[in-house]
Amino acid sequence: AAPEVIVKAALKAFGRIDMLINNASAFYPTPVAEATAAHWDELMASNLRAPFFLSQVAEPHLSRRGGSIVNLVDIHALVPMQRHTVYCQAKAGLVMQTRALAKELAPSVRVNGVAPGAILWPENEDSPEAAAAILDRIPLGHQGRPQDIAGAVTFLALDAPYVTGQILAVDGGRMLNM
Repeated sequence: AAPEVIVKAALKAFGRIDMLINNASAFYPTPVAEATAAHWDELMASNLRAPFFLSQVAEPHLSRRGGSIVNLVDIHALVPMQRHTVYCQAKAGLVMQTRALAKELAPSVRVNGVAPGAILWPENEDSPEAAAAILDRIPLGHQGRPQDIAGAVTFLALDAPYVTGQILAVDGGRMLNM
């Protein structure tokens, strides 16, 4: 749906907007030799374009309430994932968008990001060996849970009034070994 429609529906349902959580994302491999313009457009639209225009439309409502925006980025925005070139570029763009909006919308709106690590396995990844290899690189030794991401988003959106422009990795320490 168009950003205006989404914001209007939120205002109708809740009467106000205190926070915007940009969580929608397309994710699939795009090896360089196989990537198409359609792949590029879809991955950039869901991971970069939509968060920007939702933020733009929601900003006046967020500003009135001292609200916040939390973008779901990815640890692979900072360390690329093989065969996912376009996705990684889109998420890297979202990291910069997060920081740029934090600077531009301050002091009335805070903007931060959460970079999940291994939380849900990709649908096409059923190899126990691949899962074990990922878990071996996580210092905490286990896969994360959706509640871990929800807690980080809640913290940044509601409980961190002096935090803006930051990306919080929720990855069990995996970034330490990438």
